[in-house]
Amino acid sequence: MRLDADEFIRRSLLHVLPRGFTRIRHYGLLASRCRAAKLARCRQLLAQPDPEPFKPESVPEMMLRLTGKDITVCDKRGHGPLWQIPVPKASPKTAWRTPGPRPPP
Repeated sequence: MRLDADEFIRRSLLHVLPRGFTRIRHYGLLASRCRAAKLARCRQLLAQPDPEPFKPESVPEMMLRLTGKDITVCDKRGHGPLWQIPVPKASPKTAWRTPGPRPPP
């Protein structure tokens, strides 16, 4: 779209607030203050049921739902649960150190 300079400036100045006005960015039904009460009232007026509470799902459950594969069972043999082995924490003596400068060849 091409605009004359006058029209471009006119449209730009429509977004400038007059002196003494304050820009309000968060307003309406989903404003952070009293959001839960407002949404409950909206559901009541629209005769909608309350949403089911969110239940976080574990990683194995999510992978089974998304891919159809059970990641807790061995892929090769197909039986028995996989064991989860904890990784030992590194002590200051065995921690990885960045190597220093290399000697010339």
